[in-house]
Amino acid sequence: MASQHDYTEGATDADITNAYGGRARERRDSQVSVYGEDMNAVFDGPGHTVLPSSVTTMHRERPPARRASGRQSFSSRHRRRSEDRMSLASPPPDGDSEDMQQSSESDNEPDTQDGVDIATSHTGRSSRRRESMASRSVFENMARLFRSSSPAHSPRALSRASSGRSSRSRRSGSRPSSEWNDYAVDDDESERWGYSSQEEDADSADSLRPEGADIVTSRNVDFGSMPLSPTGSLPFLSNDPFFGDTRIDVEEIPLAMSPPPPLGPPSRQRVHLVDEDLTVRFLGQEIIRYKQRLWTLGSLITFGILGLAGHWFPRVWLRWIAYEKAFKNIRNGFVVAETASRGLVVVALSRIPYPYPMSTVFPDSSLLSIPTPDSALLLEPDSPSGPARNDPETAGQLTVVDYRYTRFILNTEVGLFTTIRDWRDQSWKNIKGVKFGLDETVRKQRSALFGSNIIDIQGKSTVSLLVDEIIHPFYVFQVASIILWSLDDYYYYAFCIALISVMSITTTLVETKTTIARMREMSKFSCDVGVLIDGSFQELNSADLVPGDIVNLSYPEPTFMPADMLLLSGDAIVNESMLTGESVPISKSPIQDVDLLKWRDEGQIEGQVAKGFLYAGTRVIRIRGVTQGSEDAPALALVVRTGFNTTKGALVRSMLFPKPMGFKFYRDSMRFIGVLACIALFGFMASAVQFIRLQVSWNTIVLKALDLVTVVVPPALPATLSIGTSFAISRLRKAGVFCISPSRVNVGGKVNVVCFDKTGTLTEDGLDVLGVRCLERSGDLFGELLSDVHDIPLPAGKTNFLHALATCHSLKVINGEVLGDPLDVKMFQFTNWILEEGRVGASKPRSASERPIALVQMVVRPPGSAGFRLEDALRSGSRHAHFLELGVIRTFEFVSALRRMSVIVKRLKSNSMEIYVKGAPDMMNDICDKDSFPRDYDDLLTYYTNRGFRVIAIAGKSIQGLSWLKAQRMKREQAETDLKFLGLIIFENKIKPATTPAIHALRAAQLGCRMVTGDNARTAISVARDCGILSQSAHVFYPTFLVGDAHTQNAKLQWSSVDDDYLKLDDYSLRPLPPPPHLVEENEIAYPDYALALTGDVFRWMINHAPLETLQRMLVKAQVFARMSPDEKHELVERLQSLGYTVAFCGDGANDCGALKAADVGLSLSEAEASVAAPFTSHTQDIGCMIEVIKEGRAALVTSFSCFKYMALYSLIQFTTITLLYSFGSTLGDFQFLYIDLFIIIPIAIAMGRTLPYPRIHPKRPTASLVSKKVLTSIIGQVLITAGVQFWGFFWVRSRSWYMPPEPQVGSDKLQTSNYENTTLFLLSTFQYILVAAVFSIGPPYRQPMWSNRVLILCIGSLSAFSTFMLLSPPSALAVLLELMTIPLQARVELMAVAAINICLSVGFERWCQGIVAKVVGQLLRRRRRGRRVDGKVYKAVESVY
Repeated sequence: MASQHDYTEGATDADITNAYGGRARERRDSQVSVYGEDMNAVFDGPGHTVLPSSVTTMHRERPPARRASGRQSFSSRHRRRSEDRMSLASPPPDGDSEDMQQSSESDNEPDTQDGVDIATSHTGRSSRRRESMASRSVFENMARLFRSSSPAHSPRALSRASSGRSSRSRRSGSRPSSEWNDYAVDDDESERWGYSSQEEDADSADSLRPEGADIVTSRNVDFGSMPLSPTGSLPFLSNDPFFGDTRIDVEEIPLAMSPPPPLGPPSRQRVHLVDEDLTVRFLGQEIIRYKQRLWTLGSLITFGILGLAGHWFPRVWLRWIAYEKAFKNIRNGFVVAETASRGLVVVALSRIPYPYPMSTVFPDSSLLSIPTPDSALLLEPDSPSGPARNDPETAGQLTVVDYRYTRFILNTEVGLFTTIRDWRDQSWKNIKGVKFGLDETVRKQRSALFGSNIIDIQGKSTVSLLVDEIIHPFYVFQVASIILWSLDDYYYYAFCIALISVMSITTTLVETKTTIARMREMSKFSCDVGVLIDGSFQELNSADLVPGDIVNLSYPEPTFMPADMLLLSGDAIVNESMLTGESVPISKSPIQDVDLLKWRDEGQIEGQVAKGFLYAGTRVIRIRGVTQGSEDAPALALVVRTGFNTTKGALVRSMLFPKPMGFKFYRDSMRFIGVLACIALFGFMASAVQFIRLQVSWNTIVLKALDLVTVVVPPALPATLSIGTSFAISRLRKAGVFCISPSRVNVGGKVNVVCFDKTGTLTEDGLDVLGVRCLERSGDLFGELLSDVHDIPLPAGKTNFLHALATCHSLKVINGEVLGDPLDVKMFQFTNWILEEGRVGASKPRSASERPIALVQMVVRPPGSAGFRLEDALRSGSRHAHFLELGVIRTFEFVSALRRMSVIVKRLKSNSMEIYVKGAPDMMNDICDKDSFPRDYDDLLTYYTNRGFRVIAIAGKSIQGLSWLKAQRMKREQAETDLKFLGLIIFENKIKPATTPAIHALRAAQLGCRMVTGDNARTAISVARDCGILSQSAHVFYPTFLVGDAHTQNAKLQWSSVDDDYLKLDDYSLRPLPPPPHLVEENEIAYPDYALALTGDVFRWMINHAPLETLQRMLVKAQVFARMSPDEKHELVERLQSLGYTVAFCGDGANDCGALKAADVGLSLSEAEASVAAPFTSHTQDIGCMIEVIKEGRAALVTSFSCFKYMALYSLIQFTTITLLYSFGSTLGDFQFLYIDLFIIIPIAIAMGRTLPYPRIHPKRPTASLVSKKVLTSIIGQVLITAGVQFWGFFWVRSRSWYMPPEPQVGSDKLQTSNYENTTLFLLSTFQYILVAAVFSIGPPYRQPMWSNRVLILCIGSLSAFSTFMLLSPPSALAVLLELMTIPLQARVELMAVAAINICLSVGFERWCQGIVAKVVGQLLRRRRRGRRVDGKVYKAVESVY
């Protein structure tokens, strides 16, 4: 076996131990790979040093952005630059920093950690906050039928600093500034979602201006288990499960809305939860006992009405029963967590016994998030009042707040809370010191501090869930309506509605309990592990692990990593698909002392720390210990984070508390319902006068007044609005697309920009080796393309191109299978060689009888050599003396900044070693001898890259007499110099068959398509042209730095055409410059179509330093983004959103997780568990599923509009009927109500949602506004038509000769139901309910024609036939049941004719007149707005320039 050969050449035991254990790993912090499609490919090989981008992305490493309060002119050419952050607009008043000192010179910046950032807010600084209000868990969001969303704001403004830059500054140990420069441009509705694609666009196209945003607040409350306190969120303002979450841009609470805090110790504290991207403010509250008792008494006296009011209006309850008090002085109170949008969550204060010194909790304030009060100066770590460092006294007990599964502990010295997520032991100074583990006393102390190492989601009991459902306003309204109907003798109707409500609540409870069980099963994990306690290993359950424990990974070997750990010895191969979505093995190597110190001081998972960091929840593929002599030492790891503080815990928290997004339709629907309620009020006021004149009893008047409200605001309205989304999700599931966030379905209907990853998304997953291009023997030119490894010529020297292909990689062998980066796997398979891993040892054999154990990382042999015996290979003069075996002595891992990797290789029994380097072709000039390049190097490279091929360059050199020990001590800079260029490997990445048709369909629908990849720019441009993202005839301009580089603030870019370097763009306006005189023909073309392509470094520079106008134009015109890191992908998505785009992102790998979560619609093509980070997951591995998501989103959005309009018309039709009947003391009967609601409305509303989406995507997007001209014109027009017909019927029946007026019932408690007016209006209205459904069943261009919905046609046809039958010849039994009067046949025919005329008028108005009226109204509104500023989307203003 290869592992038995000795490559150490006489090195002593001490030399080997020192070389192996103390070798400096000079790997830079890199997550970028030129070998994978995306620069952050997670694999064991090039680019495998990676942070799972699903957890540690750019947006989690920076302070949240807040939009600027001032307006910035779009045409302003003033260049604003800042080395770190600059504020363009004056900050608004900060209500959370009333007593803070104002100082423009203050540079105190918040400490930002992976988990929690507790930041300071200065009055004179523009501290940006982005709100994320999701106080409820995902179970409740899924379970509740009618949850609401917070009011949305305008698009989040453009940050003026690259978050990549922010993350780098944090990683270097500096504190990033909390100031952000945002450029906000609100739309005309001040809503993120509030626009229609082309309908409202025309009104504002001529007057687009930026504007700051208004502050919108809400009262979203979750109050845990406080007595008679709110226990849920107000549905009108919280997350909505089917209309859309709300992406809210946070403005800080102004002084007027935030009274100053009380004097004394701090009672307020601002906290930023990075994992949830949420900024909250803690407020201490002390309960006033006697007021609490009075509130309880009032609730009992009012039969719970007062308690219910406190639940819905929590601030009233809070002001009554509690007052603000310093955290450290609270004795009988709680903490209120208040989001920047005024959402509240009551968090209980708990006190846990802790008989240990406070220094064990706060070892060093520099290692923990620095607590920052709202109304005090920032306490510096070295200040006298700072946290105690070595307090010998015991704490006795700790005051703890557990908020969103994150524990905060009160530091009594400063009176503020500090998170323990990033706690790190001061004694973690070197590996030798931590390898002894912990004693039992320390473990008990840390167990009390951190709790159990288990991710256990707390589920509510069935009774608690039932109470939450019942006290929801939707069900409270239904219960009140049922009681009202029962008092009004509508027993049958009340019973049916009650039965439906019970069934709905039961279904919701079952679904919620099932979801809780599924989530708990997915997140909860424990196993037996060996833990070093008091000097010996003991087998414990992983739930008992605490930070500082030493875990034996070799026995028992875990299936999944039980906690976040640092590998101290041995090696491991794990699968991090749970975090990244990419099922590629990751190799983990032990950390060194310097890495442990870096983790202790900075807490950043990067560089070599990331190479040795074992994430909780990742699947173990292989664990290997270290061989010491003849014995194997176990692989050891240090536990650093447990429970919800782990990376897996952060992922689970992000699922439990998803980032909200805003959808305007829901807000408009609530306002529209309010308008309907006002109509009901006016209608009753008119009817009340008549009731009094008719001497109707007051109790009847009150009942009818309330009954009119239930007529205008039907209790079934919320249920019907979710029908379209439910059917869309069902159809997507059948198509292989699974949705975990129903709210995003409607959002998919508003998408206007789609970003695609390349490899695995647009192109096939695997790369095939097209061939290799070696040098001719002369070395002046490339040889022919060789597709067979046997055709590779033998070299003149010792550096062998074939040997480089076989050794220059980081592949592993697991259970006989070669695993690693797919590109490396393909390259190695091309050679047909055999790979074996070397056994990692720590010493030479102790006796001659022991076989030598080689310190060799990998051994490769040519095919057919497996049959050779070791004795034959070692026997001199043997016929097998030519036995070939190559051992990889050392590997220099891939580094993103260098864009290459290298290996030191020795051939067995050779007296020299060879160094092979594999990397990007464009960086070979820096490390190779210039004379070794062939003359046609640039031409051949350009040929392949322009045609979309992946090209990797190989170089090497031989060093005579290089020993194993010297190889271990060699620096990378020495190894990678004076190399000889050997050749190129050409990889073919084929476009998926479904890619081009899908791109053409999206382009035909005028949807913007962007390619966002980590690949080479020219390769990306070629693929973009082949698949249709770029037009074949379009000029593509690519930037290069003319002055400076990506790190130079005053650098200058030059934009040149990739096809003709003479064609340039103006570096400010990004408009084409006049071509040179000798290209006058190009001037005639006048650049009819051009696009931009740029790389990640240029993108980052433009974010940091380019003028705002240039940046915005780049975002609009650029269609190819190459060499983009995961953080830059995420940043791009947010920048596009800030321009007003609704962005969809489609990807499949680890590099896309951050962008998938940030996008409005994220679609993952990965089936791995990490796909839960994306709202949509497709089992169909091509982008055709994105078209399905958009089509279903549009259909669902239109269906929601149709259902809402239908329910609104149903309410107004019935309101008209009831109002006319009230005028003479009559109303509809019990079974008439029952027939209308249960047999007409509900079946039709359900059937309307079954209409399929239209096969093609229309260029115009459906509107998302209920207050648009078309929607309001349609509703008002139909109301006038139906009301006019009813008024005609009312007066027509009274003018008939056979009409007999009802007998007056003076003083009666009941209204008449059997009269001619009742019969006429009931028969006419039944036709109106049906025809309105047909009118509002919108078909093309977003849904298929109505006749394709067979269920709807069946409902409309059968109900129309039944209504006609009831009108013309009703059976006596039904006539008695429905309390119908006998009408002459001629009169029935006349009513039938009027119903037909009503149908014609409604259909004609909707099809022809409605559009004309809407245009006229639009013109009138534009005339009135002439000269005024009308806000709009930024991208529209930018596009109008071109």
